Amino acid sequence: MSADPAPLRAGRRSFLIQSGQLAAGAALVCLLPASPGRASPQASQELIRSIVGDASLQPGRVNLDVPPLVENGNTVPLTVSVDSPMTEADHVKAIHIVNEKNPQPHVISVTLGRQAGKAQLATRIKLADSQRITAIAEFNDGSFWSGSADVVVTLAACVEDLK
Repeated sequence: MSADPAPLRAGRRSFLIQSGQLAAGAALVCLLPASPGRASPQASQELIRSIVGDASLQPGRVNLDVPPLVENGNTVPLTVSVDSPMTEADHVKAIHIVNEKNPQPHVISVTLGRQAGKAQLATRIKLADSQRITAIAEFNDGSFWSGSADVVVTLAACVEDLK
């Protein structure tokens, strides 16, 4: 059996050196921007254009139910309902939700079929700041309809500001 290696000793000097290195690393992290990948109204519009392609986005048929004022952006209830009979001839294929100021503009996309019976989606989302939320319904005939709502957030989520 070989001799045991020297036991690992954390003396005061090595502790201070490691602590100094850790503090220097933390200071560098604090200098980084808080949220470099934040969405913007322009990024939101680009995402919408990528969803609808060359089709026109028509207002209406989509009801976005979200509180206009929320105290805490960590869990905001959101319901999207679309006016559609959900038949073979007229049904919603997908519902897309887009925001303007979260770290990413794409919130969720849900695929539906006529068997769904009702074109409705209920969820909770995080909101980084006061912003406009847009819901887009994609119909089987290739048309796109939308509804939007503005939400004022008093305590933001999705970001950490260490000021």
